[in-house]
Amino acid sequence: MKIGNIQFSDHPLFLAPMEDVTDIGFRMLCKRYGASMVYTEFVSAEALVRSVKSTVSKLTISDEERPVGIQIYGRDVDSMVEAAKIVEDQAHPDVIDINFGCPVKKVAGKGAGAGMLQNVPLLLDITRNVVKAVNTPVTVKTRLGWSNDNLIITDLAEQLQDCGIQALTIHGRTRAQMYTGSA
Repeated sequence: MKIGNIQFSDHPLFLAPMEDVTDIGFRMLCKRYGASMVYTEFVSAEALVRSVKSTVSKLTISDEERPVGIQIYGRDVDSMVEAAKIVEDQAHPDVIDINFGCPVKKVAGKGAGAGMLQNVPLLLDITRNVVKAVNTPVTVKTRLGWSNDNLIITDLAEQLQDCGIQALTIHGRTRAQMYTGSA
C-alpha cells in the first residue's frame, strides 16, 4: 500500500485519530508498539484559522512518530483550504486527512464531519479545493452514508478519487448508527 510517496508493508496498522486520545504521547507509544502510521486528534479548521491556542497545539508532531497525519474538519471551503495550508506550513505532516465521518451532534449537527454526507456537492468542493491547495497527500475519512436509507459510499468513493485524494478510510457504519450496531 502506498499513500503519496509513503510505502507501507502488506498489512499496515494505522492509529485512528481520536479526540482527547491521540496526543503526542499516545502516538509515540503506539508507534513503539507497531503502528505503521499515526494521526493527531482532529483539528477544527475554524479554530485553526482563528489561531485558537488549544487547537494550534494539536499540530505538534515529532519526527519519531512519522509517518504522521493531521486530520482537519469543517464545513466551509475557504476555512478548510486555509487550515490545510496552515497545517502544511507549520507542522509538515506526511498526510492531511479530511474528516467527513465524525457523527457527534456538536460536529455533524453543525454540518461538519458526517454532517457533510448531507451535502455531497459541498463535501466534494472542499475536497477538490484542499487537494489543489497543498502539496501534501490528502486523504479522507467518511462513513457509509447518513443512514441506512442513504448509503452513498460506492458513488462517493469514486467521486472522492476523482477529486485527487490519495486514500480513503471508511468507517463501516452510518452516521445514524454512531458507534453502535454491526460495522
